[in-house]
Amino acid sequence: MIGTRHYLLIGILLVFSCFSILFSLLSGSVELSITVVFSELFNPGSELENQVLREIRIPRTLSAFTTGGLLAISGVVMQVLLRNPLADPYILGISGGAAVGALSAILLGAGGILLTNAAFAGAIFSIILVFGIANKFGRWSVTRLLLTGVVVSAGWGAVINILLTTSSTNNVQSMLFWLMGDLSQSQVHVGHYALLSTGLVGGLILARSLNVLSRGELVAQGLGVNINRLRLILYFAASVFTATAVTVAGSVGFVGLVIPHTLRLLGARDHRVLLPCSILLGGSFLVIADSLARSLIAPQQLPVGVVTAVIGVPTFIFILRRTISK
Repeated sequence: MIGTRHYLLIGILLVFSCFSILFSLLSGSVELSITVVFSELFNPGSELENQVLREIRIPRTLSAFTTGGLLAISGVVMQVLLRNPLADPYILGISGGAAVGALSAILLGAGGILLTNAAFAGAIFSIILVFGIANKFGRWSVTRLLLTGVVVSAGWGAVINILLTTSSTNNVQSMLFWLMGDLSQSQVHVGHYALLSTGLVGGLILARSLNVLSRGELVAQGLGVNINRLRLILYFAASVFTATAVTVAGSVGFVGLVIPHTLRLLGARDHRVLLPCSILLGGSFLVIADSLARSLIAPQQLPVGVVTAVIGVPTFIFILRRTISK
């Protein structure tokens, strides 16, 4: 049952989201004060400051928040689907397929929309491949899906290594930045916002079924949940969320793994609370990580995946220790 503390948690995360967005708008090699930011938002003046804010920081902040939200909600769904606390959005090889598509495009000299389309096509191909193998002859099981995803992911890893070792030095740096996560060229549009909103609404509709499924398939079946249909919905929903996030920012790790566990530790175990909180915290986390990535050694930028790993590793170890101690 949703209680007062859950509403309080959602309120705190809303405030934290606003803080993270403001922090992002203030961060970067060009210094902007809070007064200037609000002034440029509502009454554009200086050409340089307006250009920095509207053409660089606002689009990048929105990209980071949307990507973080998609990865976080995908992580929640994957952990329920696979009933594995270590499951994250990339565990079924989706990022590997996207990486092969993106690196192939870079190797051929493509960029921009062609690179994005190649990454998305690779992700979709990986989704279909894993599902096709795991569901062969109608033998659908969580174990089969997980093993298939791990094997396919390993295969993509081998292809990625081949592409890296056979590429020129100029291409390797771009490839490594993409593999480690990079928001410098990212753009989101109304379709991304619609997908995130659809995921939230659909997740809330299925929240009770997710609560039951997290307790075990036998319990869910006993309460009348259509397990096979729910599995299909969860698999393809989480896959599309992950594929979309990867095409925007590359392979950004730890968001889909750490965020759901952090919220469960804070008491958000009901999926009616966990899903919206995951979007808020996941989006805020990636916004702050990206802000640090472009300001720590400005004017140079770090791959955002490096920052999420630096923050995510000790955070996950802390969560693990707290969980074991309980």
